[in-house]
Amino acid sequence: MVSRSLRIVLACAALAVCAAAQQTPKVTLESSETVFSVMAALNACGYNQELNSSYPVRAKIRAELARAAEASPEATNARDQLCQFYRDHQQADAGLDLAQYVSLALNLGDPPKFATLISDADLPPDAAYVRGLAPLLQTYYEQEKLHAIWQAHQAEYEQLGEQFHDPVAKMILAAEVYLKLPMATYVGRRFSVLLEPLAGPGQVNARNYGSDYFIIVAPENGTLRMGEIRHAYLHYVLDPFALKRANAMKRLEPLLATVQQAPMADSYKRDVSLLVTESLIRAIEARTLRDGKAPETQRRESVQASIEEGFILTEHFYEQLVAFEKTSDSLRNVYGDFLFTIDVDREKKRARGVSFRRQAAPEVVHAGKAKPVDPLEVAEERLTSGDLGGARQLAGDALANPQQDQARALFILARAATLSRDLPGARTYFQRTLEVAREPRMVAWSHIYLARILDLEENREEALKHYHAALAAGDDKPDTKAAAERGLQQPYEPPAAARPASSQPPDGKKEE
Repeated sequence: MVSRSLRIVLACAALAVCAAAQQTPKVTLESSETVFSVMAALNACGYNQELNSSYPVRAKIRAELARAAEASPEATNARDQLCQFYRDHQQADAGLDLAQYVSLALNLGDPPKFATLISDADLPPDAAYVRGLAPLLQTYYEQEKLHAIWQAHQAEYEQLGEQFHDPVAKMILAAEVYLKLPMATYVGRRFSVLLEPLAGPGQVNARNYGSDYFIIVAPENGTLRMGEIRHAYLHYVLDPFALKRANAMKRLEPLLATVQQAPMADSYKRDVSLLVTESLIRAIEARTLRDGKAPETQRRESVQASIEEGFILTEHFYEQLVAFEKTSDSLRNVYGDFLFTIDVDREKKRARGVSFRRQAAPEVVHAGKAKPVDPLEVAEERLTSGDLGGARQLAGDALANPQQDQARALFILARAATLSRDLPGARTYFQRTLEVAREPRMVAWSHIYLARILDLEENREEALKHYHAALAAGDDKPDTKAAAERGLQQPYEPPAAARPASSQPPDGKKEE
């Protein structure tokens, strides 16, 4: 997979979180040979959606595929078998037809084997329906010499990455500035924008598999559908907020009875957390319509359209956002209040007065099987927000569970001790981390923290050993190298005053 990271740096000075934002990307703009191979197969078999508005490389690749298929009887036979499968599994709706293959592609490994990344039983239903494409694709890939075609067009794919890097980066930055969320990393999570010009430009497909989010888009007349990318990114940011508030969601479940006749997807009628998140995202989109410059009448029309599709909490969240915009609080800090102020009886009464539309707008994000919330991820967030007690509790519980990541739990406990000015405790936890950690970045920063503790204890000789060990740990991030080299040049001196709890070090880790 070829990727280019989107490292958002434009507002670092104002938000005081440069280290995290610059060093570890949470968003990637990339291309995938696996997705390319699946889309090439579909194009060879009659997938012709929106050819006239597609990026020119699509026509070139389709012509090369046709020539390659006729180059040998084996290639022709491989294509014909694959195309028979495609015809047998074709959907009446072109969007659904593509969607099932997108789901499959995102769950396949690298060519030439295209092995499924999860068990067949865990595949999303639409991907399971076309699972039989994988062995046919393997033969087609080899006989068609797809890898050579992929390589021949790498420059054009990379040019797309260069062309759309800045617009996507600007959109991500604008979303986070509006939400007033620090530009920190999301540990163990990723958001990938996959550029694939072989797809129809109007058929945007986003998928959420556990904590990983993907959106496959094609350029259309020199632009990307930035609204859909932004919508998927807002899900990536906001979905975890709902998952961590089970009690609050339970209180809102009676609202589901009021939307059973709405045209939105059934998943929103069964899971109130999905309904809540989509309603909040619709409210955010209304508040920021045309970069926040749309007349109030247009914003209200957008809210009403969402309500008529079934997202009945959009108006509540819209009003909450009006007040939110006037404060300095981040959405993370006020999210609980947004839920608490929902009057269930009032919203039920409001919903009963809605005339639902016959049809809803197409979904942007399709959720896969959700992964359970990682307690260590929650502990990281507690640490970032300054809740040291909560972080210690969660990390301690994880440490007692052999199924959890012991090194990560110890590292969180070590950083919590550092922030509590418990240097003996921090030293013990960092040393224990080094006994079990294998991840280079965790090893390097454990050495750096230990070196700083030793510097504070005026044990310079031992401190130097740890700074050297940090450089040798194998973490190639610039911030790691800079911190270790500074330590080698002069002993560590703590800041004159304690940093605020919201200060972010690399990878969301508190640096002291």
